[in-house]
Amino acid sequence: MDWTQVLALMGAVFIANMGVIIPMFLWVRSEANADRKEFNAIQREDRKDLLQISKNLETALQGIQQEMRDFHNRLCSIEERKNKGA
Repeated sequence: MDWTQVLALMGAVFIANMGVIIPMFLWVRSEANADRKEFNAIQREDRKDLLQISKNLETALQGIQQEMRDFHNRLCSIEERKNKGA
């Protein structure tokens, strides 16, 4: 075997490897992009859900605060009536 045959064989192996590696690289890249888009869509939906939960909690907290104010006002009015009667 002379050097030209060795170089030709090495060149053929290199080209065959590149012929396999480049399409695999492109396929993996396209799959990664598809996955990224899918995850972004899921994150958008999750963000919407979390915002809704936050709004619901805020509404519940405001309701609790209003109930506390009402209860405090009723206690104050009961105490005033008690003090006037004594």
